Amino acid sequence: MRLEAVAPFGPPGFILAARGDQAVLLLPRDERVVKGQSAEAILGALTGVALAPADLQAILTGCVLPASTATGGRLHSNGWASIDLDGGATMYLQRMGTWRVRAARRDGWEVDYPQWQGQFPQALRLRSASEPANVDLTATLAQIEVNRDLDPTAFTVDVPASASPLSIEELRDAGPLGERP
Repeated sequence: MRLEAVAPFGPPGFILAARGDQAVLLLPRDERVVKGQSAEAILGALTGVALAPADLQAILTGCVLPASTATGGRLHSNGWASIDLDGGATMYLQRMGTWRVRAARRDGWEVDYPQWQGQFPQALRLRSASEPANVDLTATLAQIEVNRDLDPTAFTVDVPASASPLSIEELRDAGPLGERP
């Protein structure tokens, strides 16, 4: 996984890269780095969205779960259907020429897919459905490329020698779920 918070000018807000169970978060503007933690822990502390890379990818691509099996389904009025997935997740589809995933529920999360372009969502809204997190995140996807070979260096971060270590606790305290006055 590689996520970057692109800024309108200057360095990115953050760069998060993960390979296997280890991730690195670089905050270039603050010259701080988090190492030795899972991507799920870092993403959770940074944004409140504590999802593993495969789970995040599934949500961003409209698949809802990384691997799932349909266990049931229903047709509803006005061209809607719902499909129950193993693990307790549910996908809600709308017939728009072809069936499109428009919403989903899965282990503490609600997802809305208001816009699609081709085979992938163009936008999504991710909301926490349970405590303690109160997350409401909207994301837009652009420049989607599929089945491209990526250089393995895409999943690494060049950490400058001047970067100071940042603990996961410090990141959590400074993030959206941290203590507020």
